[in-house]
Amino acid sequence: MIETLTTIWQRVLQLPSIGTDDNFFDLGGDSASALELFNAIANACGRELPPVTIYQAPTIAALASLLEQAGTSRFPPIVLLRPGEGTPVFVTHGLGGTVMDFYQVVRHIQTPCPIYGMQARGIDGLDEPFDRIEDLAQYYLDAAREIQPHGPYLLIGYSLGGLVSLEMAQRLSAAGESIGLLAMLDGYPHINHLPPKQRTQLALRRTQRRASHALHLPFRKALFHMTRPWEASTLTAATPKRPPVEVPLTPAMQRVRDGAYLALKRYRPRYYAGPIKFVKAEIVTDFPEDPVAVWARFAARFEVETVPGDHLGIMTTHYEKLASVLARFIREATGKE
Repeated sequence: MIETLTTIWQRVLQLPSIGTDDNFFDLGGDSASALELFNAIANACGRELPPVTIYQAPTIAALASLLEQAGTSRFPPIVLLRPGEGTPVFVTHGLGGTVMDFYQVVRHIQTPCPIYGMQARGIDGLDEPFDRIEDLAQYYLDAAREIQPHGPYLLIGYSLGGLVSLEMAQRLSAAGESIGLLAMLDGYPHINHLPPKQRTQLALRRTQRRASHALHLPFRKALFHMTRPWEASTLTAATPKRPPVEVPLTPAMQRVRDGAYLALKRYRPRYYAGPIKFVKAEIVTDFPEDPVAVWARFAARFEVETVPGDHLGIMTTHYEKLASVLARFIREATGKE
């Protein structure tokens, strides 16, 4: 197993020599190479593991030990993405994604605080995924409170994860805990729960975009985009790094994505008696143009900051700018420069 994994790691990371205890991330590995790595492992070893497993087993030795186990190991609901000291930061990924979505952003956030990533239940194929935002929020809260029993809590959520973080903040506040930071990164309710004017404008823009896009697609894909527009749009736009065509989603990952989409459709935001810091993508695609019109009525105070890129690009291309904004949010919340 060690020899097989070493060969795969060398090919994926394009390195002539790798030690069995060398850390994947120290070697230059990232979210894209992790996806390629675990696809190659599936082909060579017949074991399909989510790429986020690299956080559990970041060395060849650790990964070999995991693969040699008879059964599939259960993936934890929370993963340490970067160690540090002080108040922890909890980040939640978007629809159909994993903690790997935050890889580049976390690397560039200048903060001494430890950063943890929330991970959806069912990614390992052992448990049924949740299909309600409320259940996701409680699942993550139970895990977060084992690390930090009391506030102030620092919560950041991207896309669907923004809704989950909002619900977490609601529940913590109801329990008498303080929220130091609630940051929502280009996260919106399902189109069915938008104000009428926003819903009409968004539906028109999506239809125009989809019709234009469908002209360049094979017939079946074009039909899917036109007959199931909200699902096609949301699933595409809410995933910050889409896998290459040759790397299909595992059945477990597809079930997690389907459950998350159903959770999005069901969730109706409630008023939050605290401030929300909202990061808006400069380039508007399949989401509302004005987050204030959507969210201001749900928050005691709502602040918007715009960063370069579209919904996907703020995470995958302009992550340094996003990281800078989030670092400032965290400094303001903790009082640490």
